[in-house]
Amino acid sequence: MQSHLSHLQFNVHADNLSFYKELLTYLGWHIVFDSEEMIGLVDKNGVSLWFGGQVNDSQNDYDGPGMNHLAIGVVAQTDVDAAAAYLIEHDVALLFETPRHRPEFSRSAEHTYYQVMFETPDHILMEVVYTGVKSL
Repeated sequence: MQSHLSHLQFNVHADNLSFYKELLTYLGWHIVFDSEEMIGLVDKNGVSLWFGGQVNDSQNDYDGPGMNHLAIGVVAQTDVDAAAAYLIEHDVALLFETPRHRPEFSRSAEHTYYQVMFETPDHILMEVVYTGVKSL
C-alpha cells in the first residue's frame, strides 16, 4: 500500500478565518472552498488544509497530547524572512527567538533548517521553514 498526506482540518473561530486565508494565500496556497463557516486551501502537491469556524470554548495546548505544530515548507531561506516580515506587519508575535537557523535539525554543515514560529489567533502553533543548502 502507498499513502500520502491528503488533508488536515483545524477548528477555529469564524472571526479568524480571514487570518488563515490571507496567510496561506500569501504563502502560495490556493483557495478551493470559501464560505462563512469554512475555507479550504490546497498546495501545489494537492495537500489541502481546511479551517472550520465552528468551535467550542476548549483551549488548545500545543505542549499537550495531539499535534504540536503545523510546518509549511518554503523553497528559499529568504522566503522565511519574507514570511517573518509579513507576520510582523500583521501584528503576529514571532516565537522562540525566530527566525533562526537550527543546526541540530540540519542534515550537514552545508545545509540549514531555517525557521520562523508563531501562534495563530486560535493558539495553533505554526512554522514556516526552509530546509536545504545554506545561503550566505
